Formats: sequence, structure tokens, C-alpha cells
Amino acid sequence: MEQNTMLGVIGGTGLYEMDGLSGVREVEVETPFGAPSGPFVLGSLDGVGVAFLPRHGKGHRLLPTEVNNRANIFGMKKLGVGRLLSVSAVGSLKLEIEPGHMVLPDQFIDRTYRRPSTFFGDGIVAHVQFADPFCNDLRALVAAAAATEDIEVHGRGTYVCMEGPQFSTRAESALHRSWGADVIGMTNLQEAKLAREAEICFATIAMSTDYDCWNEAAGDVDIEEIIAVLQKNADVAKRIIRGTLERLSPERTCPCATALAMAIVTDRSVIPEETRDKLAPLVDKYL
Repeated sequence: MEQNTMLGVIGGTGLYEMDGLSGVREVEVETPFGAPSGPFVLGSLDGVGVAFLPRHGKGHRLLPTEVNNRANIFGMKKLGVGRLLSVSAVGSLKLEIEPGHMVLPDQFIDRTYRRPSTFFGDGIVAHVQFADPFCNDLRALVAAAAATEDIEVHGRGTYVCMEGPQFSTRAESALHRSWGADVIGMTNLQEAKLAREAEICFATIAMSTDYDCWNEAAGDVDIEEIIAVLQKNADVAKRIIRGTLERLSPERTCPCATALAMAIVTDRSVIPEETRDKLAPLVDKYL
């Protein structure tokens, strides 16, 4: 399959399947980083190939820390995905971002500490640009699709990615707000870093479900309320994905498509053959 011809979708809490796909089949993808969260669901939506993967596995059995992000993103690369949408539940750190609203983040703050965040190592070093962690071109397409829906969408924001699985303390929530952050979640950051290394455009549809715990007037985070909000918004998220698909062009002109071009700093003559083979889908065109 020709690279960059498919749209990848990673579903988070509340989005475990994609409706409307034709020619649906499940595919197991082997990767040098272990098993992905489960089989990829492949199909076609409005004539465009789609690869869907539930981040937490069937039945939601993987903690955020247990998700094998390297296998998930590497699998997307092997399948020919050039653009990737991540749908995620988040807590709001701003009063104006109400539960039920959607946010299209443009920045990250990393508060994780137990998760692999790169494909590189084992004899090859690469440093990709990450100043703008989301693909602005893909974000613009998502924003255009979201504008047609009857839902409040915030076009930018800073996403704090915390380790979890526990929710924030009040002191942490206050700290994140003091940083000017907009939403908080437990996934996405590693997906964005790895997608950049894989030269895949990446954007997030963040569904606000609660006010974390800083807004005591709204009550503390309640998982049942979170699920209720997500179920209500799942269909909207699917329509936004479909609308994004309709706006995709075959060619990518953003920097994501060539993120590795100047990033590999290791002398090619000393890169171990085993590492070359392992990372071939990512680095072959540059080595």
C-alpha cells in the first residue's frame, strides 16, 4: 500500500469503533516494539482508506501507561497512514471550556515519566523538531469540519499530559491552571512525538468531560459523568472525522512529511544493521 494514502484514527474513552466503514476487516500488525493495543480495523469511508484502533484495547483494558504507543504508531506507519487523528477525553482547566465542549490543542506540557517516547536508540540518534507538536494543516481541516457541527469548539489550547491513572490533586490542578494550560489528559503526548518521528501528521480532538477538581462548585471528577458526556459526544466526533476526510487532499505540504530529513545525526556507516532493519519503514529513504 502506498504510504500516506490512509487516515488513521485512534479512539480513546468513549470511542471504540467507527461507523459507516465499508469493506471492513481486522488486521493484526507485527512491530519490532511489540503488540499494538489490538487489531487495526481497516475500511473505506467516502472512498478514503481508514485505519482505526481503540487506544485502550477492546473492552478498555489498558491503563494510559500500559498503552504501547510505539507499536500503535509504528503499526499505523506500516499500514500506510499519513495523517492521524486522536480522539481523547480531557478535563477542562478553564471556566470557558465547559463539559461537552471540544478543543483542538496546539501545544503540550509533559508530566509523564514512565513512557517510551521515541523509536530511536540502539545505535541511531535523531532529534525531530517539536516546537509545534500538532500538524497545523490537519488541525485546520478538523476545525473546518467541526465548524459545521452544533457544538462549541475551541480552536487551540495547551494540553497537559499527566501520568495517571489517578486524577489530579487540587494542588496539581491549581498548578496546571497557573501555567495557563487549557485541558488535561493522560494520553496523546507520546502519540504526537512518535507520529512526528514517523512523519505522520497528527491532530487531537479533545472532548472536555469535566472541570478536573479545581472548580469545586462543579464537583469533583466522576467517572460515570465522564462516560455520559463522552457517549453524548461520540457521534459528533465521528461526524467531525468524516468531515475531515472529505477535506483531505492527496498531497501533504506540511513539515511533518519530511520531519526526519535533517534529524538523523548518526554517521550512517556506524548504524547497526539490525537497527536499520528494525526502523526501515521510518528511515530507509534517508539511509
